[in-house]
Amino acid sequence: MIYQNPLFGGVLLLVGLAAGYFIRQLIAVKAANSVEQKIKRQLEEAKTKAKEIILEAQEKSTALLEEVKKEERESKIQLGRLEERLLKKEEQIEQEANDVKRKESQIVSDIEKLKTAKLELEELRQKAISELEKVAGLSHEEAKNLLLKNLQAQHQEELALAFQKLDKIKREEIERKATEIMTTAIQRYARSHVGEITTSVFNLGDEDLKGKIIGREGRNIRALERATGVEFIIDEAPDTIVISSFDPTRREIAKLALQKLVKDGRIQPAKIEEKVEEAKQELNKKITEIGEASAYEVGIYDLPKEIIQLLGRLHFRFSYGQNALVHSIETAYLASMMASELKLNAETAKKAALLHDIGKAIDHEVQGSHVELGRKILKKYGVSEEVIKSMEAHHEEYPFSLPEAYVVAAADALSGARPGARRDTLENYLKRMGDLEKIAEDFEGVKSAYAISAGRELRIFVTPERIDDFRALQLAKDIAAKIESELKYPGEIKVNVIREMRAVEYAR
Repeated sequence: MIYQNPLFGGVLLLVGLAAGYFIRQLIAVKAANSVEQKIKRQLEEAKTKAKEIILEAQEKSTALLEEVKKEERESKIQLGRLEERLLKKEEQIEQEANDVKRKESQIVSDIEKLKTAKLELEELRQKAISELEKVAGLSHEEAKNLLLKNLQAQHQEELALAFQKLDKIKREEIERKATEIMTTAIQRYARSHVGEITTSVFNLGDEDLKGKIIGREGRNIRALERATGVEFIIDEAPDTIVISSFDPTRREIAKLALQKLVKDGRIQPAKIEEKVEEAKQELNKKITEIGEASAYEVGIYDLPKEIIQLLGRLHFRFSYGQNALVHSIETAYLASMMASELKLNAETAKKAALLHDIGKAIDHEVQGSHVELGRKILKKYGVSEEVIKSMEAHHEEYPFSLPEAYVVAAADALSGARPGARRDTLENYLKRMGDLEKIAEDFEGVKSAYAISAGRELRIFVTPERIDDFRALQLAKDIAAKIESELKYPGEIKVNVIREMRAVEYAR
């Protein structure tokens, strides 16, 4: 019944709520007390840790201060030592300066003493000279001149002998050194020399070709000889034709023309003239190639093309039987080596030596010595003045204005003086051939003249419009008479004047 009373139920409910509230409050208070305790503990721990950090920092700062103080003490000790050293050094410098001053004063004093002593000595010397002049009866200058005169008279012969001996020793030394340089250059330059002759051999390969070359009644061979100015010797050896002429250029043109005719197969007078002209053009190209090859051989690369052409023409010129181009190359090598030994300009010497005979390429066409012609050619084409001065004195027509000029002259003499390099008889023979042709060419109406058969025949071609048959007979007599009066020769010379008339007309 009690449990069924609503009032009692409400009371119980209130009591339960109150009890729950109080229990909850107790739990909350207990929890709050627990957090507070925890915070307190953390605060205590933080304070303890802070004290430890502060103590550690104090200990470190104390150690740093001790270390700084220690370093400061050491620095002060070092500064003190340096200061002590500087003071000692300063004292030493002051002492040395004082010593220098004392020595300077002593030197000044000694100089003054020396001046005084010098004056005293000069006075004594003058007194002695005066006494000697009184005793000898001569002045100072007179005594000196007399003494020198006596010494000169006594030793003049000895001095002359000494000078002669010294001159002889120096001359022997110079000659020995010059010989050594020349022999060294010759030894280093070893080039074979082949003597050229006055004939060339053309190999046919077929004996039947001789008949075609001779032609009907010999017209082809006559046309060849007339166009080339050489003599063809047909029957001397099988399968060969000998081309004879003292002029190497003509022989080369004849050989080239014959090669072209044999290759073409059509051998007739008109074709012969055509092939001879082609051979002349080809020879000009060949001459240029020879000149270029020669310049490259000695290592000279800046020559004008006109001089290269003239250099190639020297291949067909001979001096006393020695090939002019071979001689020039040989001279260039020798001059270069000797100039190098003497510490001179080897390039200038080499170029001057290579071009020293360049005038010989045209001396048979233009009046004048080959030296003068060479100078004019080199000046015309802008060759340097040093090269011209070095080459112009090799025959002593001009003074030796440069040291290299002596080298070029010596190299030229060495090249020409080698045993077997030159033959005087051949040079005289070639000169006689040239003089023979020149005599005929000086007559009016002569078109061309060729000396053949070793100078035993002079073949002359005249202009038919200017020389008739009767005049040709008289011309032969006149030329023969002039040869007799101006030349010396063994045996006799056949003067053969040829007048050939051609009539040409064109159908249009």
